[in-house]
Amino acid sequence: MILKRFNVDYKAELIGERLLATPQHYAYMKIAEGCNRTCAFCAIPLMRGVHTSRSIEDLVHEAERLVSRGVKEIMLIAQELTYYGLDLYKKRMLPDLLKRLSDVRGLEWIRLHYAYPHKFPLEILDVMKERENICNYLDMPLQHASDSMLKAMKRQISRIEMEELITNIRAIVPGICLRTTLIAGFPGETPDDVEELKNFLQAQRFDRVGIFSYSHEENTSAYQLVDDIPGEEKQRRAEEIMALQQEISYEKNQEKIGKVFKVLIDKKEAGRYIGRTEFDSVEVDNEVIISAEKKLQPGNFYQVQITKAFDYDLEGVVLNS
Repeated sequence: MILKRFNVDYKAELIGERLLATPQHYAYMKIAEGCNRTCAFCAIPLMRGVHTSRSIEDLVHEAERLVSRGVKEIMLIAQELTYYGLDLYKKRMLPDLLKRLSDVRGLEWIRLHYAYPHKFPLEILDVMKERENICNYLDMPLQHASDSMLKAMKRQISRIEMEELITNIRAIVPGICLRTTLIAGFPGETPDDVEELKNFLQAQRFDRVGIFSYSHEENTSAYQLVDDIPGEEKQRRAEEIMALQQEISYEKNQEKIGKVFKVLIDKKEAGRYIGRTEFDSVEVDNEVIISAEKKLQPGNFYQVQITKAFDYDLEGVVLNS
């Protein structure tokens, strides 16, 4: 009560600088909390409230503090990344934020997670193309591709609109890595909807895909629908979709053999070094496995030539150790 009365930020005052729960060289940075979207399956607005952006100045200062402590990669996260700034500045300000963050000296990679496709601000991509330390990577959860499912999920976008957006994204930033997330077994989903989703994946060939089985959450609008697909069938559909994506991932990784990438070393494990390219986020994407006679330093970047490729991992050798 005393802290509230005097408007004290107890987290900053009592704890001081932010404690990193990740290795020293990368960090997640939340740029906003809450969400104004009304997706039928999602309970986040109920738990986190409306979208509330942090100021650009606050985020830049945090980035500077993180870099001073050895952080080289920052992953920007929010429940709805592209909505950033509408509440504070009355317009979408993610492009402006990216410019300010990319000017922070010593910050080598900035990565974007959880961009909403509806009314996607293409200006983000102009900044990405212009600034070398903004990874050519975009995590944009689409959830489905069948128009009937998109409408039932209240996603505010159609398949054609999504396809046009993806085409524009790839035209502006050639070679960009696109990651998406999908839901299997939403109420009313039919085998035809699943086939449409699979056709969409075959056509679009995303670099990365994650999929979840639908969960019937109380107080969401979808909770009023009949959860009519058994859990085992939801899981079967998810596995069927991921089997298709696994083939796509393998084919895309095969194309990387012989190419050289800038790789950030995350750790040493079982005598081998584990790293990532700019096209791979932590824990959810490809890892680059490196056997090196010379010692490599976690948190440092190396030029790595890919020698082998698998479904979800790459192997390579360091060229400049």
